[in-house]
Amino acid sequence: MSFTVGEHSARHMRRILRVFLTRWALDRVSDSAELALTELVANVVRHVPGRRCSVLFLREPYGLRVEVADGVAGAPHAKVPDVTAECGRGLAVVEGVTDRWGVEERRDGKTVWFECDG
Repeated sequence: MSFTVGEHSARHMRRILRVFLTRWALDRVSDSAELALTELVANVVRHVPGRRCSVLFLREPYGLRVEVADGVAGAPHAKVPDVTAECGRGLAVVEGVTDRWGVEERRDGKTVWFECDG
């Protein structure tokens, strides 16, 4: 699915993800997957001009894979923000609540993905 995302888009995408997780009998990863998806969508809202992205939900033999692709080059990195910072914890949250995550750089941007074992 391709979207132009805004401040409330993550809420709608969480609902869509929840439907897939229920159909795939992966409800047990719902909380982690929804939180990680929210963080990735928030990064698009904050850092991608035009706020365009594609979101892909994949049922894999081990569980769930979610990919969020955008047209901005450069891999983001999880960092430990200053304790007084109001932002900058998104990828650290993704790392903390998922089993794996990473970035695949492409000529036309990047795909940030995460996986949750079911």
